[in-house]
Amino acid sequence: MAVTPGSRDPRDTAALRKARGAFFTPPAIASFIVDWAVRSVDEVVLEPSAGDAEFLVHAAARLRDFGADRPHVHGVELHHWSAELGSRRVADAGATAEMTVGDFFDTGATARYTAVVGNPPFIRFQDFAGDARAKARSAALRGGVALSGLASSWAAFTVHGALNLLPGGRLGFVLPAELLHANYAAPVRRFLFENFAQVDLVLFEERVFEEAETEAVLLLADGFGGTTDHARIRQVPTAAALQLELPSAATWAPSDPSAKWSGSTVSPAAAGLYARLVLDGSFTALKTWGKTSLGMVTGNNNYFALSPARVAELGLKPRDTIRLSPPGSSHLRGLEFSGHAHAELGRAGKRTMLFRPSGKPSPAAQAYIDQGEEDAVNQAYKCRVRRDWWRVPLVAKADLLLTYMNADTPRLTTNSAGALHLNSVHGVYLEPPHRDLGRDLLPVAALNSVTMLGAEFTGRAYGGGMLKMEPGEADLWAVPSPDVVADAHDDLIAVRPQIAGKLRSGKVMEAAKLVDDVLLVRGLGMRRPEVAEIRAARTALASRREARSRRGRN
Repeated sequence: MAVTPGSRDPRDTAALRKARGAFFTPPAIASFIVDWAVRSVDEVVLEPSAGDAEFLVHAAARLRDFGADRPHVHGVELHHWSAELGSRRVADAGATAEMTVGDFFDTGATARYTAVVGNPPFIRFQDFAGDARAKARSAALRGGVALSGLASSWAAFTVHGALNLLPGGRLGFVLPAELLHANYAAPVRRFLFENFAQVDLVLFEERVFEEAETEAVLLLADGFGGTTDHARIRQVPTAAALQLELPSAATWAPSDPSAKWSGSTVSPAAAGLYARLVLDGSFTALKTWGKTSLGMVTGNNNYFALSPARVAELGLKPRDTIRLSPPGSSHLRGLEFSGHAHAELGRAGKRTMLFRPSGKPSPAAQAYIDQGEEDAVNQAYKCRVRRDWWRVPLVAKADLLLTYMNADTPRLTTNSAGALHLNSVHGVYLEPPHRDLGRDLLPVAALNSVTMLGAEFTGRAYGGGMLKMEPGEADLWAVPSPDVVADAHDDLIAVRPQIAGKLRSGKVMEAAKLVDDVLLVRGLGMRRPEVAEIRAARTALASRREARSRRGRN
């Protein structure tokens, strides 16, 4: 939703604008999209969620440049004050605005426009509820797109906006980069490929919406009513660098258009190598090895996760506690979480024990439960819904522990300690045919450049430049297949001590190069320039993720 600084309703606070997904669109972006979409004096232009009509103002100027005397443009805006301001701004630009005040999803899909342009509101699913969500999902269904309950508002706007186009029309939207990677956006990605003759995306190296919690991508979809099997991807440093003659594009042609488009941002050579390794079965989804699941949710880690010293101080009995991987994941950066490492962490004061009495609590445990009730621990949501609030639901002991918030790359660690895990990490439960091999060598084998590149495709950028991976995403993460790991068994065993040493020193990339030599070069016969191409692609994506975070803090 476009908002112009200096012309806002003084009652329209930043909190209210954020609640309805309204973010200021830089004029350079609005101008670029309009110049791309409006190509003749005969264009019929709509800006849904128009705000104060930033896009329509540029459309008016563009149409006047083509020779229109008094252009007529169209907008829809929910916020009455913004709609009035937008109409005045369009009039000042020498045009007339037909501005509808109301919900865009209450307007029918009229198929009367040649260009639909704008910046749809970005309201996350947590705040996008009730009647608004129902109308949005209904509008998307008219386009054959069934959106999940996790979909943010922009997804339905994209579909409904397209359905307002005449055949051959153009859709130019500012969208969150979730278009590229979010699972809920899969049907939107398929819709675009199946309904437009050409799909172009423009990415930015720097964040262009400081108020928003996500980065932006420009969607330029041309030729409504056609189909395509690929998207063209371009990247520019900033909004100021936008011009119609953009840098050369990378072409992304996924086998499944609903799959994540994150791979579109790497070189065609790297994307091709990666695809070949996946298609020939050398790399397979982690779910081939086993199942990934969330850890335990205690409701109050400070209460339930205890250090051995605290256990002794409370006088708890062995039956009152269970061995635990401490909260967080900083201790899971090596190849193995051993019983010795668990004991060392306990001696260092880490919370390596879970308060979870089995059977009747001991007197000391009952005293600790009573203290928890005095401190209202039992009132926390996850606690109060349990029959015994102090009895945390357990998970099985995982074979491997997977870090899901990472500054560099996700790590798999063998859980030799047999510790339970909290929801600060994921558990991987290996299937019997591969269990012993996976416990011994998958954490080693997964430290290769192909799998690290796959993590950038499969996971998602999060606050602070972190790479986040949910269990469903981890299931699809490309790791070496059991056959490839088995074939390289002896060589991986031989190099394992060196890799462990590199990891203890924090030299992750040096460890990955050792694995690349064993697994990719010697094992799979890849040429070193090919491995370098994969490595460079991973580095570029990771650097871009980290750089966006640094710029966001400046």
